[in-house]
Amino acid sequence: MTQPIQGVHHVTSLASSARGVDSFFTRILGLRRVKKTVNFDAPDVYHLYYGNGLGTPGTVITHFPFEGAKRGRPGTGEVSVTAFSVPLGSLAGWRDRFLGAAVQNLREDVHFGQNRLLFPGPDGEVLALVESADSRAPWTGGGVDADMAIRGFHSVMLRLADTAPTAQILAFLGYTETQREGETLRMTLPDNNGAGIVDLEISALPMAVQGAGSVHHVAFAVADRATQDTLRANLTKAGMGVTPAIDRDYFHAIYFRTPGGVLFEIATNPPGFTRDEDPDHLGEALKLPRQHEHLRQRLEGGGLVPL
Repeated sequence: MTQPIQGVHHVTSLASSARGVDSFFTRILGLRRVKKTVNFDAPDVYHLYYGNGLGTPGTVITHFPFEGAKRGRPGTGEVSVTAFSVPLGSLAGWRDRFLGAAVQNLREDVHFGQNRLLFPGPDGEVLALVESADSRAPWTGGGVDADMAIRGFHSVMLRLADTAPTAQILAFLGYTETQREGETLRMTLPDNNGAGIVDLEISALPMAVQGAGSVHHVAFAVADRATQDTLRANLTKAGMGVTPAIDRDYFHAIYFRTPGGVLFEIATNPPGFTRDEDPDHLGEALKLPRQHEHLRQRLEGGGLVPL
């Protein structure tokens, strides 16, 4: 099987405040809100998307903000660090920016030979900026200059009780082991969209309990529906319980739970976020799935927190 996966497509997290998420990712991290819609299964809850100018796959972090939700309990079977790529030499500027915005508990280290700045998100989730030579075009309309603006995802780290079964799944998807550092295994796609790294760390913690700050799922990108269908068939033959394809308006998605407990999604690149909004006005209007359009008056009249 030729390599079907192109890298991370998006990462979706749970949150406790729509306004808190929106402020953090647009005003502090300088990302663009590329879509304001609702959770397909809970239309009283936003689904907010943030990324580069067009929300290119490999750049988008999304959130389900359940207002007032309790924080999750960190543990195994979850994404433990979501890392973004920033230009070489930019971490000092980011540290100053975070301190100016009262972001506390900053921590710098060198991870697999790259300078990294770890910081908490709005619900205490662990996020990171990693200095790397990344040619992807950034969004600069959010108050962060191009010489330090986020390029997209660098990597995700999965915290697991046993890395071997998940490593086998990633190998099936086209990843190869490229490095080890202590108890952490790095797996990389030979050809990728810029977001081609998954790190696997072993932990003795109990299973995570999801809540605000928890990553709900990590999605991997494929070129089109045909590739997705072929991959679904191959995953099913390999014994994975994969859902049918679901139309999420901006991509089609299939889901399966990995042996380590992390929920994986395979998402198509098309149609993208410009399917229902002009590129110059992405993320401005409330866009509702067709089945929830009848709720517009209630949602816009106070059912959702104004952003």
